Amino acid sequence: MIKIAGAEGNIQNVDSFLKKIESFEKDHKLVIQVFNADLIFGEKHIISAVEHAVRAVKRKTNTTKSLGMEILLYASGDRQLKLAIPKMGVIKGKNGVAFVLVNKIGDDTEISNNLINKLLEKLSLKRNDEVLEGNRDTLKKFGINDEEIDTVTKDKYGNLILEKVAMVDIIK
Repeated sequence: MIKIAGAEGNIQNVDSFLKKIESFEKDHKLVIQVFNADLIFGEKHIISAVEHAVRAVKRKTNTTKSLGMEILLYASGDRQLKLAIPKMGVIKGKNGVAFVLVNKIGDDTEISNNLINKLLEKLSLKRNDEVLEGNRDTLKKFGINDEEIDTVTKDKYGNLILEKVAMVDIIK
């Protein structure tokens, strides 16, 4: 089961923020990955990253030790954490964040919206799924240039990100 949520708020201390997520993750036996929402191009982007990461873990072709970090790598379109974390990681200050909550592999328990609300409350964030919507600027921040963007119509912009996610398997 996968649940995705967008939120916004003021992250004053990134390390403390991530520790709270880690604690929540352990308490609820979940995998939680958080992203800078400025680099997310819709729910399909996150779902594709999760599907690729789960497949890599099941096939034992993963390059990280955790499903969460594997999701981050795929979402970033990079194969190195030293590139993926600064690119996709949350940043200090007032901004949007994207969350994906995933059950441990083999667990199909439903993840409730109430659980997401508890997480956001613990982090002092306000739910706002609009931060998940991408646009041309999102593509540029992701590293896709104007020439590449101009090869598709606006309604296909998301496919450029999905292509980058899929390419991670090839560059392994």
